[in-house]
Amino acid sequence: MKKLYFFKRKARLLSAFSILWIGFAFFAHAQTFPSKPIRIVIGFPAGGPLDLHARLLADKLQTVLGQPVLIDYKAGAGGTVGAQDLMKSAPDGHTIMLANTGVLVINPALYSRLPYGTLKDFVPIARTAMQPLALLVNPQLPVRTLKEFTEYASSRPGQINYGSAGNGGISHLVPEMFKSASGIYMVHIPYRGSAPAFTDLMAGQVQFMAESIPQAANYHKQGKVRALAVTSRERSSALPDVPTVQESGFKNFVVVGFYGFMAPAGTPKEAVDVLSNAFKTVLSQPDISKRMVEQGADPAFLGSEDFKKFLADELPRWAEVVKKSGARID
Repeated sequence: MKKLYFFKRKARLLSAFSILWIGFAFFAHAQTFPSKPIRIVIGFPAGGPLDLHARLLADKLQTVLGQPVLIDYKAGAGGTVGAQDLMKSAPDGHTIMLANTGVLVINPALYSRLPYGTLKDFVPIARTAMQPLALLVNPQLPVRTLKEFTEYASSRPGQINYGSAGNGGISHLVPEMFKSASGIYMVHIPYRGSAPAFTDLMAGQVQFMAESIPQAANYHKQGKVRALAVTSRERSSALPDVPTVQESGFKNFVVVGFYGFMAPAGTPKEAVDVLSNAFKTVLSQPDISKRMVEQGADPAFLGSEDFKKFLADELPRWAEVVKKSGARID
């Protein structure tokens, strides 16, 4: 009996030691992470709204994390190229992706053979912002309100082009939703990111565009584009004189996108927690919140688990929007 008791006691001690060792290993990893620069992958070209958002956060983030933060542009296929790059990256927390509504919840419904699953291949880190869009026109068009634009486009069916950041993104689907709501007909011209689409909008190659407010507000104030309405429920502080789509006569037309950070599947929880807490710290700083609002985004932090639940709710909602639009990419 003494011998059996000895072995049982030894087993309990070994088990306790194992638990302590695992706990120590997790603690040690959390203490040593990050151990090298953090790379933020963006699936769109430099100069777009995601780039502005990443740059706003990067400086403060590297101070909090104690490591340089680098931005790496992997543009193409509506953000899919960037997502694939993240999938191939080591799941150690040192490579993360800043993505938008299109990449995370629209693409899964849009592409028949999408190479990733949002909640299968990625781990949510943090949602950082909610972002309405602005409906924009080339300033040479003889319209100053959304109602005037609707009348102008109605009298020119098929003659109005609208640009987007790529097939199936929110800048594609919102004009399609507006076409349905207003009854007008416009021709879609997809680009590789919002920056070249803006260039052609300002040049008059396309006449209409729906885009996130950060760049829209800057170009509107410079007179390079004209903002007719914003898609949020209330007016944007970045464009206080621009009415909402609802105010312009289109009831229940409210569309708000979001930005969030993801890591490759298999990234250790302790690394995800360190990154999530770092973003929470950055977003709590008054100067960051102020600058984000000035850019037209609303700081809207969600930690890893809450962001995961948010994505699980958004995926079926946007799948229905895509279905109604008829958009599909093989």
